[in-house]
Amino acid sequence: MRVLQPRFWEAYHPAAVRLFSSVDRQISLSFVVDYPTPAAASRVKATRMAGFLRRHHYTGRVTAQVLAEKMRANLLTASPGTVAGKSYSAQSYTRLLRLLNSQLADYDDAIATAVAEHPDTPIFASFPGVGPVTTAVLLAEIGEDRSRYPRPEALLAEAGLAPVTRASGRSRSVRFRYAANTRLRESAMWWAYNSMKQSHRAATAFRHARDQRGQRYHRALPGLAARWMRVLWRCWTDGVPYDPAKHTSAVELIATGCR
Repeated sequence: MRVLQPRFWEAYHPAAVRLFSSVDRQISLSFVVDYPTPAAASRVKATRMAGFLRRHHYTGRVTAQVLAEKMRANLLTASPGTVAGKSYSAQSYTRLLRLLNSQLADYDDAIATAVAEHPDTPIFASFPGVGPVTTAVLLAEIGEDRSRYPRPEALLAEAGLAPVTRASGRSRSVRFRYAANTRLRESAMWWAYNSMKQSHRAATAFRHARDQRGQRYHRALPGLAARWMRVLWRCWTDGVPYDPAKHTSAVELIATGCR
């Protein structure tokens, strides 16, 4: 949508989009509605800005005084005709984005409800580093059919975490697997990355791959993701949540960094 293109705002009312993190946030849209022109925004001082922030439940750490000064530093001037046309467009785009945000929120609620009711959710959500979004992606991409992945290697190949070995005569090479479910691979990467913040064993395995085995970052991370995927396959196949106290072989797998 054109409203998301910086050129529109930078040429007309950059103050409205530089106050907060992005123009499609509700508070940014509300600012455009209340102050659709640079002239209207120029009347906003620290006190009025503080009132605006309170009305819209602002949770950022920047004070009203700093925001007001930041806004004044980005105010532009233009001819009356330009201001009239641009402000009309800005308010039209704002109404569209508000509607889109509302629909996206409803969509997120529907996904959250479906994930909460899925029988495999407790299994996927039990792993360190797997949040609500990752749980939903894993559920959607892996599915429910256990027979589709009779061995963990099949799941690793689907996720692009199993390297491709090519041999011809005396030559043998191990290459990156391009033919894979890219959404599942990306989700597994985020899982591995986040797991290092919550699991000491995962962080240890990653450091071992980097420091002791000399692997680059983008080689060690898929390796950690592959190890977690093997553990997930075992829990998913058995229909039980992950428990490091019970899955001793899984704990050793992550702690030692062995694939």
